[in-house]
Amino acid sequence: MQRPPGDEPLARIRTMRHVPTEPEKRLWSVLRNRQVAGAKFRRQVWIGPYIADFLCAEGRLIVEVDGDTHDDPVAEAARTSVLNARGFRVVRVANHDVMRNLEGVTAMIERALTLPLGCAERAPPSPLQGEGF
Repeated sequence: MQRPPGDEPLARIRTMRHVPTEPEKRLWSVLRNRQVAGAKFRRQVWIGPYIADFLCAEGRLIVEVDGDTHDDPVAEAARTSVLNARGFRVVRVANHDVMRNLEGVTAMIERALTLPLGCAERAPPSPLQGEGF
């Protein structure tokens, strides 16, 4: 979980922590301070060549908030495969689910913390999908 050498990666991660997206802010408000299943989460953590949005090291769980930067399914599948190979489960939640169904996303993360390694889960579809949103 070590960042690449040099000042540029350090500056990048600091910027990501200090200027999070709105969905990341909202999710962090419920993940911080062991509010979900007593699990400690960290945000914007280097894992190999990637930066995980949220990491629970003790639960070996990574939560990725998928927005515009995660729109390539092939690249995301490769990313998930690398993270799984390092012993992490990856849970992906969409920006709109965090914004419209934070309680459901939180419950899904809590369930994921109890799953055996090798299992992954996606957030349930937003109840507002298909209604012009």
